Amino acid sequence: MELAQIKKSIHEIRGMKVMLDMDLARMYEVETRVLKQSVRRNSERFPPDFMFELSKDEWADLRSQIVILESGRGKHAKYLPFAFSEQGVAMLSAILNSKKALVMSIQIMRAFVHMRQWALSHEDLAKQLREMEK
Repeated sequence: MELAQIKKSIHEIRGMKVMLDMDLARMYEVETRVLKQSVRRNSERFPPDFMFELSKDEWADLRSQIVILESGRGKHAKYLPFAFSEQGVAMLSAILNSKKALVMSIQIMRAFVHMRQWALSHEDLAKQLREMEK
C-alpha cells in the first residue's frame, strides 16, 4: 500500500492523529469485528492515548467530512469505531501477530512520521513569515 493511501486514512480527532478500526482492518486484511475483538481481549494494552471509541457526534462529524459507508440496509456499522493513535497502531500489530500486520504497521509508522515532519517544516516556514512581518 502506498504512503499516500495510508495518509488519507489518518484523521485528526480530539487533537490527535488517529486511524479508524475499519481502515486498519482493511490494511491488515482482517475483519473489523476480529480486530475489535482482539483489542477488547487485550484492553489493558490500550490506554486512552493509544485507543478510544468515537462518540456519536465525532462519528457523525467524520462521516460528513468523508464518504465512509454506502447507503442501504446492512451497509452501516452497528458500533462506533475505535480510533488508534500511532502508539495504538504499534500495539495493535503486536496483538494481531501476523506478518501482514507487521509489514503494514511499519508502513503506517512511516506515514505518521512523514506527516509529523511535514507539519514541523511548515511550522518553521510560518514562524519565518511571522518574523518577516514584524
